[in-house]
This record gives sequence, structure tokens and C-alpha cells, in this order.
Amino acid sequence: MFKNIFGNFIENLLYDMSFIEHLHRGYKNRNFDIDKRKTEDFIDRFFRFIFFLELQRCEETTLIEGRLSDFKNEFDEILRSATHGGKPADRDYFFAKFYEIYHRLENDAQFIFENDPAAKSVEEVMFSYPGFFAIAVYRFSHELFIKDVPLIPRIWSELAHSKTGIDIHPGAAIGEKFFIDHGTGIVIGETAIIGNEVKIYQGVTLGALSVTKDLQNQKRHPTIKDRVVIYANATILGGETVIGEDTLIGGNVWITESVAANSVVFHKGQVTVKNKLPVNEPINFII
Repeated sequence: MFKNIFGNFIENLLYDMSFIEHLHRGYKNRNFDIDKRKTEDFIDRFFRFIFFLELQRCEETTLIEGRLSDFKNEFDEILRSATHGGKPADRDYFFAKFYEIYHRLENDAQFIFENDPAAKSVEEVMFSYPGFFAIAVYRFSHELFIKDVPLIPRIWSELAHSKTGIDIHPGAAIGEKFFIDHGTGIVIGETAIIGNEVKIYQGVTLGALSVTKDLQNQKRHPTIKDRVVIYANATILGGETVIGEDTLIGGNVWITESVAANSVVFHKGQVTVKNKLPVNEPINFII
């Protein structure tokens, strides 16, 4: 039945010349001729290569040099498709910054290992932690974003989002030694600023108080200072909201104002535990 419905839908579209013309104009007038799948595949394969996740061991330096050269050429082609013929300075800038980014990512992986009792090794973090993959893609995307390279940073960040459930806008500014644990449902907005040695758990939102187009060029997302810990499902909103150093944000809190350094913020709930014997009073609870 579904096949017949879908077939009829396509058949009707073929006879709808206005829709065909709409598609024709869309293809004719689009700004970029970029292969989205190839762009996604590049960063996925590049990540696996540089963190030793490929099955084949690159045991000769000449092989490694050749692979890196291939990646550079492939990236150059992708970059040219996104910049209408290419801005070679961007390619050179990206790979010139590569070693600095890579060193930061090694520190991220080490920081995750040191702070997660479930992690058995740094290698395990690199192989299996969605948070590390999301951070890696963010750090590469961010370098292109600040150079105003179109499309590629968002394509990469949305790939990480689809694979991990972690949504980090490439415009966010994130410091050294960043730890995402579990990660699913995390949202970090474009103008968020995160300091060093910050830990974030699943479901955290660093968002805007208001989402309107006229705020496009303003700081809309919060600032998180050094060594802050934000537990699951906390929501922190607003461009003027600052969470001070060494603060602990408990789970399920909603914050729209700044918090002083060395604070503990928590949602106070009441949990009552009773036995199953019949009781006359109703079960009341507070969330």
C-alpha cells in the first residue's frame, strides 16, 4: 500500500511542472557545488587516521607522509568547492594550525581519562567515547569557522551531532582540557565561551534567552569559567550569564543569571521512601 501511495505521489510530481521548475531554479541558483557526503566522510576518516583507529598499522613513516598528503589534497578540493575556486591561504592556515589543534585534543583525551573512573585508558577514550569525537570535530570546525569558511564547519558539526547527539556550534569558544561525559542531548550555542578544565554531562544546554534574527551579531549564550562542573540536564541561558570559576552546577537546574565563583547550585527536591504497607495519607511529592 505504501509503495502505491509513494508511486502515485512521484507520478503526480512529474506532471506538476511548477514543482519541476522550482527544482530547476533551486539547482541553478544555489551558491555552492559542494559534495556533502564527501565532506562528511573526509573528517570522519581523518579523525580515525590521526588517532590510530584504523585497522591497518602505518608502520612506515613514508606511508604516513603519503596518507597526510592525500588528506591535504582532498581537503583542498573540498575547500575549493565551498569557496568558489579556492582560497589556498585557508588550506595552508588549517594545516598550519593542525599540530596545535592535535595537541589540544591529546590533552582533552588525557583529561577525560583522568576524570572518568570508567575509562581504562586514553586509547579507550579515543576509540569509543562520543564526547571525544564531538570535541575533535568541534576543534577542527572552529578553526575554519573563525576564518569565515562557509558550509564546511556546519556540515562537520552536524555530522558529529548526528553520530553522538552532541550539538556544538563551531562558533563557540572552548578552552583547554574539555570533558564531555555521556554527552547525549548536549547543546552548546554559537556565542558560548567555555574556559579550561570544564566538565559537562548529558542533557546540558548552554543556550540563548531569546531566539530572534536581530540578535545574530550579539552574544546570546553564557560564559562558563575555568574548572566548572555542569551535571546532567542543567540549562544555562543568556549572553550576560557568567558561571564563575570552580562552581558546581547540579542536575536539572535552570539558570538565567550569573553565579559567583566557588558556588554550588542545585535543584532541591523532596524524595520520600515508604514501605508498601497500606497507608491512609496520599503520596505527595515535590519536583
